[in-house]
Amino acid sequence: MTDLFSKFDGLIEQRRALLSTGVTDPFNLVMEKVISPTVAVCNGRETILLGTYNYMGMTFDPDVIAAGKQALDEFGSGTTGSRVLNGTYAGHRAVEDALKDFYGMDHAMVFSTGYQANLGIISTMAGKGDYIVLDIDSHASIWDGCKMGDAEVVPFKHNDIEAMEKRLKRIPEGAGKLVVLEGVYSMLGDIAPLKEMIAVAKAHGAMVLVDEAHSMGFIGPNGRGVAEDQGVLDQVDFVIGTFSKSVGTVGGFCVSNHPKFEILRLVCRPYVFTASLPPSVVHTASTSIRKLMHAADKRAHLWENSKTLHAGLTQRGFKLGTATPQSAIISVIMPDLERGAMMWEALLHEGLYVNLARPPATPAGMTLLRCSLCAAHSAEQVQTIIGMFERAGKAVGII
Repeated sequence: MTDLFSKFDGLIEQRRALLSTGVTDPFNLVMEKVISPTVAVCNGRETILLGTYNYMGMTFDPDVIAAGKQALDEFGSGTTGSRVLNGTYAGHRAVEDALKDFYGMDHAMVFSTGYQANLGIISTMAGKGDYIVLDIDSHASIWDGCKMGDAEVVPFKHNDIEAMEKRLKRIPEGAGKLVVLEGVYSMLGDIAPLKEMIAVAKAHGAMVLVDEAHSMGFIGPNGRGVAEDQGVLDQVDFVIGTFSKSVGTVGGFCVSNHPKFEILRLVCRPYVFTASLPPSVVHTASTSIRKLMHAADKRAHLWENSKTLHAGLTQRGFKLGTATPQSAIISVIMPDLERGAMMWEALLHEGLYVNLARPPATPAGMTLLRCSLCAAHSAEQVQTIIGMFERAGKAVGII
């Protein structure tokens, strides 16, 4: 009889071999106590956090925490219902209003996670007979949305404008077309040439969805993301985002100016058939989003942190995912998974937590140590981090 687990045997053996070397399981680390956006206790010792996506450091903002506590007292712990039934509270409307104000758009729809936002909008907008043209390095939630919607999926080489145009030219006349892009790609931390890509998409009559999960709050004059930074936000049909990065809680959303957008609340299955976010979450999110509208100083400091870390690691001989700092993500390319895990553990012993990212989640089969900077990291912490990387890199033989 076929064992349904047998398809995972290769991964099971790879994991067994990795753990047999005595390395700490890099995918099962426990945060025993979280002290601040940048420090936690891991394995009994204080550790600098450099792998949390907490880009704007909002998780411990006093106003955000107070809003969540008040909502718990006034509205209870959960809605126990879908948004289209009993699950829309005052806080859900308030967070959608905050998103509309933040992006300057007419419509906002909040999902229970960012994953569900991509799954829901993509699968609902592009179905059988439609075409989705997307970057090969797109997030898993984008690919899963494509699969669920049953559209024809046409991938193109990462950030290649010419390849994207070739795919669009081959789509039959009159077919529905959706181009899906990301502002910042989370593995290498590189940005997309959205201005040029959106111009090509519009020239071929396609709608455009941009996932700004890793740029919201940080990139652009108002923190609206790469599309704003490149001056093309008004040409994007759907912006997808998340509350689990810069906003500092959990949830997902889509904002749009399309006049027919509101019908999606009745036809989008991952919105209709799941429980809505708890009141405490939506109140923390709306408070955080409104504060991010006035966070220019934090954005400037985060850019300084990114430039400093990128330069410091480059100067010490590490190979990075981008030639210049493009976002709050800086990825350090490892020779292979085994040495990547050794380097990850050496950094943990130094008192630094980063993400170990491995295939198939990574592009081109790379093993990466992914660093996510935070606006709450001090300049001194960034210098300490560079020293930790240098010592660990020499100990493991990476540099």
